[in-house]
Amino acid sequence: MTFVGRSVPRLEDRPLVTGNGRFAADISFAHQLHMRVVRSAHAHARIISIDIEIARNAPGVIAVWTAADVVDIPPIDFRLTRVEGLDPYRQPILAEDRVRYVGEPVAAVFATDCYAAEDAADLVEVAVEELPVITTADARPGAFDDAHSTEVATIRKGYGEVEDAVAAAHAVVTLDLKVGRHSGVPMETRGAIARSVRGILELYGAAKVPHWNRDSLARMLGRDPSSIHLHEGHVGGGFGVRGELYPEDVLVCLAALRLDRPVKWIEDRREHLIAANHSREQQYRVRAAVDETGRLLCIDGEFFHDQGGYVRTHAATVPDLAAAMLPGPYRVGAYRMAGRIRLTNKTPCGTYRAPGRFESTFVRERLMDAIAARLKIDPVDIRRRNLIAATEMPFRRTLDTLGTELTYDSGDYAGLLDKTLEAAGWDALRKDLRRRRASGEMAGAGIAVFVEKSGLGPFDGVRATIDTSGAVEIVTGAASVGQGIETVVAQICADALGVDYRRVRVVHGQTDRIAFGMGTFASRVTVMTGEATRIAAVKLRDKAIATASALLQSPPEALEVIDGKVLRKGLGQGPSITLGEIARALAPGAKLVGNATPGLSAEGWFESHHMAYPYGVHIAVVRIEPDNGAVTIERFVVGYDIGRAVNPMLVEGQIAGGVVQGIGGALFEEFRYDDRGEPLSVNFADYLMPTAREIPPIEILITEDAPSPLNPLGLKGAGEGGANAVGAAIAAAIDDALGMPGAVRELPITPQRLRQLLRRASV
Repeated sequence: MTFVGRSVPRLEDRPLVTGNGRFAADISFAHQLHMRVVRSAHAHARIISIDIEIARNAPGVIAVWTAADVVDIPPIDFRLTRVEGLDPYRQPILAEDRVRYVGEPVAAVFATDCYAAEDAADLVEVAVEELPVITTADARPGAFDDAHSTEVATIRKGYGEVEDAVAAAHAVVTLDLKVGRHSGVPMETRGAIARSVRGILELYGAAKVPHWNRDSLARMLGRDPSSIHLHEGHVGGGFGVRGELYPEDVLVCLAALRLDRPVKWIEDRREHLIAANHSREQQYRVRAAVDETGRLLCIDGEFFHDQGGYVRTHAATVPDLAAAMLPGPYRVGAYRMAGRIRLTNKTPCGTYRAPGRFESTFVRERLMDAIAARLKIDPVDIRRRNLIAATEMPFRRTLDTLGTELTYDSGDYAGLLDKTLEAAGWDALRKDLRRRRASGEMAGAGIAVFVEKSGLGPFDGVRATIDTSGAVEIVTGAASVGQGIETVVAQICADALGVDYRRVRVVHGQTDRIAFGMGTFASRVTVMTGEATRIAAVKLRDKAIATASALLQSPPEALEVIDGKVLRKGLGQGPSITLGEIARALAPGAKLVGNATPGLSAEGWFESHHMAYPYGVHIAVVRIEPDNGAVTIERFVVGYDIGRAVNPMLVEGQIAGGVVQGIGGALFEEFRYDDRGEPLSVNFADYLMPTAREIPPIEILITEDAPSPLNPLGLKGAGEGGANAVGAAIAAAIDDALGMPGAVRELPITPQRLRQLLRRASV
């Protein structure tokens, strides 16, 4: 029996569905203190004084800290896409001489219970001198400090001769486009609980990248990495927002060491909406030059990336990905893009599911629709004419991103387009929409094609062990944010080793169990951890067979492992030995061990310096209510080539979840600010997310036409393809419903913005 490729039930769900999940808020220790953060009420101001005396003397308060108390702790460093010159823009754990956004940590209060801490935090008085506020990234750059501008860097990507392509063009299409600010907003807000036990600093509530966070904390606190253990529990959603190292995480750890008591901090929802990473906000001015048949001669442009008040751990990751992956699945003769990273007096930004691709796919696909309208070519045909052919794979872009060369490993883009159109019944759908519009309805359909990235290296490793009962344990440095890592890794291990996947236990996110780990981001776990697991399981199987060979007096090549037993190939019956019995034979003191190292275990390490590139097609069908500007999504169809689906059910779940988040960014979600930098989206009455009522049937077509040649299983990632092209497809569908090609230039398409388009349509 094989498990890879089957939709087997998830292994990690029992504690969750029985109410036994253990999230950060569920963790407490005896004699713990509670931390509350005092946050800036001003978007940009010079700190004159912070009066903490009344708060420090309040009942239950143990300590109150300001920047002067943590002056020895450096700012938080970067994790990805390091660009020269960004160091001055890192965030300190408590504001020093200035505050740069509403919600910035200014002081920390530690008390014996959470209510006392919150009451005392209200007693801290912060006197400031307000400074000029920047709220848009396309505004004139200001001064970050006496030595640095608020334009922190420019990301440049390109190849070929753009000006020659423009000069030779049959037509040039130019667009101004904008993607609004929104973020993951997971169900579980951030949380951190730290304690010091026998010289070991423990941090609970870790997620996503525990090993990187451990090493960063070690540098910041001046400790050995081995003296810090991070523990991941259940995580109520990640999406790029959770798990990065924030000021609050460092403060909790520092307090546990200095105050010699456990310290707990759980973020409330308002804090989350103003303090956790935002994302997305970019403004583009782009142009595309085409020949008379609509083939792309070049894409050229620039965009402003609103980074917020500081450059956090992701550094230049989002604009780097946006600039590098904007060409998508199309053959583009020449390319030039500049991404200007600008600081504003808003919450700092990081990644959010499909970072840089949700934005750049919207831009690219809006260009394709504009070209189709300009040349009077069908939107599907204009895409088909420009798609990279399957025969051109692997396709080298001569661009780089995240430190890797951008080379598409495999793909049949036209093939997936045809399959998705067929699955959607495209011709019949278009005919029906024409009928509905003729009868007075405002209904339309839109399409978007995209390439995703996955499997970011450079390494991953696991340790596989079989105990004396025959159970298998996989210890990995990857982390879980709910994506099903325990099930997928168990399936891969089960097939390679020859056991039932339910006999495999996967341990993740515990830095004391394995020394190295890259964590979970960039749709990397199935590809990188999965292949490391396969390698370890094959080694473990070979070791088990070698031991069984002596016990069964059969040559190793004549043996195989089936359902946890080693037996002669092809017999199915006869002498056999279980993996548990082999483990006992290899236990310390067993005669068979001899000079061999005791134990039935093996490590597997996989390195890759190229990413794998899945790809997809999104089709949206919408209806517009002209009276109020409401948009109803009637259908949403996704075609996605995964290379090889380890568990198709989990792939579909990942895609469906991504589509829902993409719908939020396309129609509902936006962090808004007034001219003074005051956030206007601080609760769920003002920050709108889609509910089950707004979600259409999501039809998902999974294909495996282009396995990746970069790993033996042909794996590619699934985590971000559901979100990637949602905004682009919905924008095209709204254009179609309005009968106004190119009408949508900004996301989200709120009722207010849509009513403006409707007024234009009625003129």
